Amino acid sequence: MSTRTLRWYDEIGLLKPGRVAESGYRYYGPAEVDRLQHILFYRALGVELARIRECLDAPSFDRLAALREHLAALRDRKEKLEGLIRSVEETIGCEERKEIMQDERKFAAFKEKLVSDNEAAYGKEARGKYGEKAVDAANANLMGLTREQYDHWAGLDAELRARLEEAVANGLAPDSEEGRAICDLHRRWLRVTDRNLTPAKHKGIARLYVLDERFTAHYDRAVSGCARFLCDAVDRWAE
Repeated sequence: MSTRTLRWYDEIGLLKPGRVAESGYRYYGPAEVDRLQHILFYRALGVELARIRECLDAPSFDRLAALREHLAALRDRKEKLEGLIRSVEETIGCEERKEIMQDERKFAAFKEKLVSDNEAAYGKEARGKYGEKAVDAANANLMGLTREQYDHWAGLDAELRARLEEAVANGLAPDSEEGRAICDLHRRWLRVTDRNLTPAKHKGIARLYVLDERFTAHYDRAVSGCARFLCDAVDRWAE
C-alpha cells in the first residue's frame, strides 16, 4: 500500500490509523491491518470504496463469516485458474509436439474461458442480484453443453441480435407481434443456461440491459435503442 492511498483511505473514513504522531506519521495496529485485509479483498472483487465502508461499518458485519466468504471465492477463482492453466499447458504441449489438440478438449477450454470472462465482467452484479447458487448453476449448465447445444445457443443469440436491430431500424414497437417474438427468442436463449427461469427473473435480467451501461453497449453496438426495445418487449410479453 502506498502512503498516498493510506492517506486517501483516512480522508474518506475507510481506514483510520490507530494513532497519528506529532510528527505526522500514521501508526496502524492489528485491528487496522485486519480491516485493510478486508478492504483489499473487496477491492480485488471490484467493490466500490463507499460500499466497502458500508459493509465494514455495519453493526451486523461478521469478520469470521466474511473471511469464510473470501476463502470460498478464492478457492473458486483458484479452481478456474487451474483449469485455464491446464488448458494452456495442453495447447503448448500439442504445439511443441506438432499434435492436433482434440476438438473436445478445445471446446471444454473454450467454455472455461467463456465462464471466466463472464464472471470477470458481470459476476459481481449477477451474484449480488440472483445469489451464488443461481449463478453457479448457470455456469454449470454452460459447462455441460455439448457442441451441438452450444451452437444452438449461439445461433439463438445471433438471431436475437439481428431481429432486434431490424425491429429498431424499422421503427417497430416493443408491444408488437415482432416484439413478442423477440421476447420469446430471448427467453429461449436464457433458458439454455437457466432452466429455472421465471417471468419475474426474465424481466429483471432485461431491465439490467438499460440500467447497466455495459449491457446497453453490448446490445446497442450496431443500432442504438436495441437494449431499451428488448427491455420493454420482455416487460410487456414475458409470461
